[in-house]
Amino acid sequence: MLVQKYKDMLSAKSVIRQLSEFATARGAEIGYENVFDYSLGNPSVPVPQEFTDQMIHMLNTMNTNELHGYSPSLGITSVREAVAASLEKRFGLPYRKEHIFMASGAAGALAHAFRLVTEPGDEIITFAPFFPEYHPYVDLTGAVLKVVPPDTEAFQIHFDAFEEMISEKTMAVMINTPNNPSGVVYSAVTLQRLADVLRSKSEEFGHTIYLISDEPYREIVFGGVEAPCVSFFYENTIMCYSFSKSLSLPGERIGYVAVHPACKDAEVMVNMCGQISRGIGHNCPPSIIQLAVAGVLELTSDLSVYETNMNLLYNELVDLGFTCVKPDGTFYIFPKALEEDAKAFCQKALKYDLILVPGDTFGAPGFFRMAYCIDTEKVERSLPALRRFVKETYGR
Repeated sequence: MLVQKYKDMLSAKSVIRQLSEFATARGAEIGYENVFDYSLGNPSVPVPQEFTDQMIHMLNTMNTNELHGYSPSLGITSVREAVAASLEKRFGLPYRKEHIFMASGAAGALAHAFRLVTEPGDEIITFAPFFPEYHPYVDLTGAVLKVVPPDTEAFQIHFDAFEEMISEKTMAVMINTPNNPSGVVYSAVTLQRLADVLRSKSEEFGHTIYLISDEPYREIVFGGVEAPCVSFFYENTIMCYSFSKSLSLPGERIGYVAVHPACKDAEVMVNMCGQISRGIGHNCPPSIIQLAVAGVLELTSDLSVYETNMNLLYNELVDLGFTCVKPDGTFYIFPKALEEDAKAFCQKALKYDLILVPGDTFGAPGFFRMAYCIDTEKVERSLPALRRFVKETYGR
C-alpha cells in the first residue's frame, strides 16, 4: 500500500516548479528566449574560474579513491577545519571543526537542524514571507511549522504577532536573511530584538529555543548594505549554509551546518548530525565537491549582475505604479500586485509570456515574486512586455 501523505502531495506540487515547467513548455513553442521566466531561483552567473581550475587540478593529481570515495560521516576533516577557520576569520566567532557538519546544501543542513532540536508535535516558528518548501521540510519531520504574518511595510519581523505565537511548544525559530522572496536583509536592530525575545522566552519556558538561520543568500547584498552575522546576536544559533548561490553550484548540493561555539552541547549536536544522516539518507556529500569548495571559501561568483537586474526591475516597477520594498540582496523582488488576487494577476501576465509567482505560497497574499537570476539582456527585453501587460490590463 502506498503512503497516502506522499500521494496527497502530488496534488499540491510546488507552484514555483509548476510555473517553471510551464515556461519550459512555452519556450518549446516560441523559443525560450521569448519567455520572460521569473519563476525559478536558479543562479545564472558562471562558477568562479578558480573553482573549475581546482577541480581540474584535483582530477589530474589526486588519488581517485580520495576524490570519489565516501567521506567521514561528519564531512572531510580538512574541509571542516577550513570552513571553521573561514567563519572565525570573517565573523570573529571561535568556530572549530567540531562545530561544523558538511551537508547536501542548505536543504540538507535544515533537515538535520530540525531533527536536532524537535520531536513530533513540537513547533518551529518562521516569518512570512518565507520559502514555501519550509512546509514539507518541517511537516515531514512530525514537527509543526507556525508562520508569523508579514510586516508588509518593510518585511522585517512582525514582533507583536511573533510574541503572541511563541509558546512552550516552540523549540526553534527559523529565519532566512537575506530573504527569499522579499530580498530584504534583517537589520541588526531586528536581530538583536529577536535574540532578546528568545533568551527571555527560553528562560520563561525552561528550555532552550534555538535559532535556525537559513543563509544561502548571505553573500548576495547590494549597495553597501550590511548583512549582519545572525550567529553574532544569539549563542544558540544553528547556521545552515549553501554554496549554491555564492558559487553558482546548486546542482552540486553542498553546504554545512555550523553550530554556534557558545551553544551548550555544540559538539554533541554536530555528532548527532552524523546519526541523523543514518535515518534520512543525507549522508556523505560528494568528496570531490567538499574538497573543491574548501579551496575557494573566500571567493564568490561575479554576483554584480543581480544588482544590475534588481535596479532595472525596481525602477520600472515603481515607475509603473507598483508598491515595492527595494531588495537589499538575493536575486528576488516581491512587489504588490495590481489587484487583490495575486494568483489572478500572475495568470493574466502569462498572456504576455511573463512568468511571475503569486505570493500566496510565500505566506503573503497580494504580492508576487520575480526571480531575476537571468541575463540582463533578457530583463531589458522583458520591460516592454511588462509595460504592455500593465497598460492593457490595468490601464496604467
